[in-house]
Amino acid sequence: MTDLVGGLDPVASQVPSTPSNGAERGGIQSVDRALSLLLAIAELGGETTLSTLAARTGLNISTCHHLLATLTQRGFVAKSIGRRGYTLGARILFLSQACLQVELPRRAQRFIDRINQETGETVHLAVMQGDELVTIIKREARHAVRVDTGTLGKSNAAHATSTGKAILAWLPEGEIARIIAVQGMRGFTPNTITDYAALIEELRLVRRHGFAMDREEFQPGVICVGAAIRDHSGAVVGSVSASAPTMRADEAHLALMREQVVSAARELSLELGGPGGSPQANGPQFS
Repeated sequence: MTDLVGGLDPVASQVPSTPSNGAERGGIQSVDRALSLLLAIAELGGETTLSTLAARTGLNISTCHHLLATLTQRGFVAKSIGRRGYTLGARILFLSQACLQVELPRRAQRFIDRINQETGETVHLAVMQGDELVTIIKREARHAVRVDTGTLGKSNAAHATSTGKAILAWLPEGEIARIIAVQGMRGFTPNTITDYAALIEELRLVRRHGFAMDREEFQPGVICVGAAIRDHSGAVVGSVSASAPTMRADEAHLALMREQVVSAARELSLELGGPGGSPQANGPQFS
């Protein structure tokens, strides 16, 4: 998505996005023209008018109108509110997030290795897919005594894990409510938060402090620290965590885990164009 909304070649961005002749390359002309329109909207700041798009792409008004109607129906373009123009649609963000979830593990690997090396503990990388928390990378602890933190894949424990809470804290409250309505708030241990109001208060603290804690909320005898990974728009795209058995989790070791996890999440977020500085930067406002 970065190539669409930022990081453009300063010379190329000044050149009209004249569509290439798809037929000459054995391609489909209508697809080529539709993509040219999407690129033009992005180059023009994400919002523009029909006449500007026609001039930018070299297409006539009628052709632009029909292509934009189809793109609007599919959610890749949207009509501007209160203006006679067009913006990039929500489906573009969906594609961006899907692309990022492929790219995220590759980018995160060296940070995961670093946390594992510095703390010696099990490290996880997780993302939210729809209403499910999904662990996509797990690096085992270096110690002989390890914690059993589950397997890779889907989980209904977003409310009870540090990776899940780190992600939930940066979602709009309506989205949190939707996820909880679908997944519920199962009590995995006596420490699990099973009250929605208490969870929202916990998420306020996560956002304020910049990290999430799981103090034997998912599994007895296991303490975890997690932090959110955010992209150029400030949206949360995943989280990283370190997990340790309570026998090793004294204050000094927990401080090391927090330092390593928060630092890795911040650096990875910056690589993705995410916000730096205050942990609350560009965060959601809960009611």
